[in-house]
Amino acid sequence: MKKAVSTITLAALVLACASVVPSVRAEDKALLDCSMEFSLKGWSAFYKTSKGEGTIKCTNGQTLAVTVKSEGGGLTFGKSDVKNGTGQFSGVTSIDDTLGSYAYAAAGAGAVKSSAARAMTKGEISLALAGTGDGWDLGVDFGKFTISKSAPKK
Repeated sequence: MKKAVSTITLAALVLACASVVPSVRAEDKALLDCSMEFSLKGWSAFYKTSKGEGTIKCTNGQTLAVTVKSEGGGLTFGKSDVKNGTGQFSGVTSIDDTLGSYAYAAAGAGAVKSSAARAMTKGEISLALAGTGDGWDLGVDFGKFTISKSAPKK
């Protein structure tokens, strides 16, 4: 009986100590400035899809080649070719935080030479995109913008 009481006491002491030790949170880590340069080409007719590639660079020297893909739907029609797109991330503590799918909603109209800007989010990470290109579009859409690591080139 005495051994059981001391085991329970030890367990309670360990739990008490664990609750005093602060956990590591994203807010406690240093935030990085990361940006992306990309190109994106696609079309839309109710369903919207675009694919492209880019490079993410962070102020800590990390660089990552990525593929980008945008998929969504809505009342939208058009064709686009973004050649000089840029993106700015916020809330990033590691370059790997930039990977994944970001939710967006957009409305727009453009013809021939056009430019656009879009803000999107993935949890605590935000991404602001801007770009210029050729094409035309008209409509309202929503969807996701996905960034993933590029496959190694052969």
